[in-house]
Amino acid sequence: MRHPVEAARLSCVRALAQPLPILLVHVLPVLLVVAGVVYDHFTPRGFTPIPFFTAAPLLAAPLYPLAGTVAIGVVSFLAALAVSLQYRMDADDVTGIVTVATVAVLAVVINRLVRRSDARLASAREIAETAQRAVLPEPVEAIGGFDIAARYEAAQADAFIGGDLYAVQNTPHGVRLVVGDVRGKGMEAVAAVAVVIGAFREAAEQEATLEAVAQRLERALTREGTRRGGTDAREEFATAVLVELPHGDGTVRIVNRGHPAPLLLRADGSLRALEPRQPALPLGMGELGPWPDRAEEIGFPGGATLLLYTDGLSEARDARGVFYDPAERLSGRTFSGPRALLATLVDEVERHTGGGAMDDMALLAVRRP
Repeated sequence: MRHPVEAARLSCVRALAQPLPILLVHVLPVLLVVAGVVYDHFTPRGFTPIPFFTAAPLLAAPLYPLAGTVAIGVVSFLAALAVSLQYRMDADDVTGIVTVATVAVLAVVINRLVRRSDARLASAREIAETAQRAVLPEPVEAIGGFDIAARYEAAQADAFIGGDLYAVQNTPHGVRLVVGDVRGKGMEAVAAVAVVIGAFREAAEQEATLEAVAQRLERALTREGTRRGGTDAREEFATAVLVELPHGDGTVRIVNRGHPAPLLLRADGSLRALEPRQPALPLGMGELGPWPDRAEEIGFPGGATLLLYTDGLSEARDARGVFYDPAERLSGRTFSGPRALLATLVDEVERHTGGGAMDDMALLAVRRP
């Protein structure tokens, strides 16, 4: 363990590298100790600075590493002892010093508990992210004559991982894509993502129509919910949009199952939201009503880019609760390629939310050269 003074110095150095609000929080334990000394200096004998010295290690416990928490506890104890030695110590002074020492020890215990909890949470999230990225490999930059780019952006560190998904498959029927969002969070959502993507890759090769691919995904998700049993059997569903880009054809076919509408960005900067003419239920909810899939065909001219995304993009909110509107933000703009488009979106969402996005975000862009 570092010397207490050195540990306190390092904690302050790390704090100075942080943005101003975070900096103020991290230096507050030190400021409390200083405030206690100043308070004792400018007040009569009957006024005690002990509350300042007890608050400092308690505040340091969740903010500082172990060495920093111990350092603040030791400094608080020494400060309490020093101000008491100025006078003839009485029972109240001894009680105050013992109180500071006891709180400093408790702060170390709290620090250890908080760090262990953080480590378990980080480990669980890392496992979930690794599993999700294993089933969401980044596609190559060119597939079937189209330029492709995909991004998966996890939400802030303390949020549970979601069930966002994407996949691209070059098939005899054309390049087929899916972007979706499975209900739920954590490892169960990752498992459902694997089921949907596995079913998509198989169906995309075998089924002659995009509607048949959607029905295969419907059945796969229903089976997964039944396998889990209980409430999950009734609540396993996913919003999704399926896309087919026929080879040598300037069109795009789309089946939308309750998902945010794709955006078509033309080479001149004009933009069109490809809203379905008839809304449909998400995948896994087909038994709630006879809602046959019908693929809609739209022109996809050269130089245009098709953007598919999950609601982590369109529901990203700023401090005032205002949603990020991709259609409004992208209208009238042009980009050098799909990668530049997705990089811009990720940067703008981070600025819009102040780095505090609450939901994961999957992005997929495809451009016809």
